[in-house]
Amino acid sequence: MDSILSVFVPIHREGYKYIGVFLVATILLFLMDLTFLTSIGFILTLWCAYFFRDPDRVTPDREGLVISPADGLIQSVGPAVPPAELDMGTEMCTRVSIFMNVFDVHVNRIPVDGTIVRQAYTSGKYLNASLEKASEDNERHALLIKTNTGKEVAFVQIAGLVARRILCWAEDGQEYKAGERFGLIRFGSRVDVYLPVGTNSQVCTGQRAIAGETVIANLKSREKDRQGEIR
Repeated sequence: MDSILSVFVPIHREGYKYIGVFLVATILLFLMDLTFLTSIGFILTLWCAYFFRDPDRVTPDREGLVISPADGLIQSVGPAVPPAELDMGTEMCTRVSIFMNVFDVHVNRIPVDGTIVRQAYTSGKYLNASLEKASEDNERHALLIKTNTGKEVAFVQIAGLVARRILCWAEDGQEYKAGERFGLIRFGSRVDVYLPVGTNSQVCTGQRAIAGETVIANLKSREKDRQGEIR
């Protein structure tokens, strides 16, 4: 029973209207006796339900941990200047970029316990989110959260080649726990996390991350950037 329930995970409410549209279209195609198109419509309806799945996650509960805000591939880990729109200065810090393909869970989660102190939406292009320049050129929504120890962590939702809508319901001044849901991006995209200066990552390029569960850094650790290889 647990195995069955793990497959039929909850669907985020944002997906209901899309699933409904595909389902109605599929029924109409069936009534018109268009068998091939009906099959395509059925597959698209199932895919849409799969795309908007919103499973619960078990978030590590320890002060100082930075948790992945997105499911996906750790595309890059390296030095970068924080987003200019967040007024964090120009000193280089470690940026972890997580790329979400159309088959990943797209509900985004808060990376660290703290209070949202600043947000900034920037309109832009819809380049492939895997490109380096997508961080500066694409449509994005940047957030800055401050922990109770004064550390600041920035994270940015970035639209991609297919994505055409960034949703963020986080509120300025609101306290959040790591792992809490704060947004969603449709369809396929990327989330960048900017760690405080002097904080290194605990994930490697090419690794898969799970939103709300994978530890990408420890604000209380001085461990060097973690290295890994495909085996």
